[in-house]
Amino acid sequence: MADRRTAADLTDTRRARWPARVGHYLWSGWTGAASVLLLVAAWDALARQLGPLVLPTPQETLASLTQILRSPAAWLDLGATARRALYGYGLSVLAGAVLGMAAGASITATMMARPLVTLLIGMPPIAWLVLALLWFGSGDATPVFTVFVACFPIIFVGALQGTRTLDGRLRELAQAYRLPLTQRFADVYLPHIASYLFAACITALGVSWKVVLMAELLATSDGAGAQLAATRSHLDMGGTLAWVSAVVGLLLAAEYLLLEPIRREMERWRGDGGGAA
Repeated sequence: MADRRTAADLTDTRRARWPARVGHYLWSGWTGAASVLLLVAAWDALARQLGPLVLPTPQETLASLTQILRSPAAWLDLGATARRALYGYGLSVLAGAVLGMAAGASITATMMARPLVTLLIGMPPIAWLVLALLWFGSGDATPVFTVFVACFPIIFVGALQGTRTLDGRLRELAQAYRLPLTQRFADVYLPHIASYLFAACITALGVSWKVVLMAELLATSDGAGAQLAATRSHLDMGGTLAWVSAVVGLLLAAEYLLLEPIRREMERWRGDGGGAA
């Protein structure tokens, strides 16, 4: 009976905390929107000083963006860009997280991986793009591969650092209580690693969109990057900024609608611990 009462109380507590968690998430969205509005205000002030030939105003860019989004072909281009970026990003997260945690579990593996990671981080994405063009030609494989190689070391380092900095006393405690391996990973290791891994994931997400635009601009005939090349050739500053704004909108949607809810759910123990204290 006591166990049932305890379980019921825990369920009620979680239900009571759910509105607060939703409120915190919405508040973070409003604060993010406020920073975007400040950026738009600075953009408008600078555009009025420089003139439309150098920097169109936000209103002119919004008008160009509205005209672009009325075309079904524009949505196909944005979809192609999002597909390539997310494919390469997803592969880098999967491979980087698994290999990073595996390398972090061994000091020898960490030392062996360090020069390779330095090489991958130090080599510019444009060099990988040229190699990908020679290997795969003009197609989806080239931007996907370039995004993967650019994002992989970021995810790998985040997972490795999270594994290496895990408190040894937590490991000893889990071993002393003889926790199953799956429970040990889910309840002891993963919450700590996630704080490092999600910071790396957010950084890599921004890198993925920058790299995919560069790859499309040089290697494909469709996508937002190819449309940027077309607006550049026509000296269309309004169209260029409109395509950039569309891509940035997709990036923000991917971060705040996909990564942010997952991060908050994974790091819920921080808030719970603070409330209990």
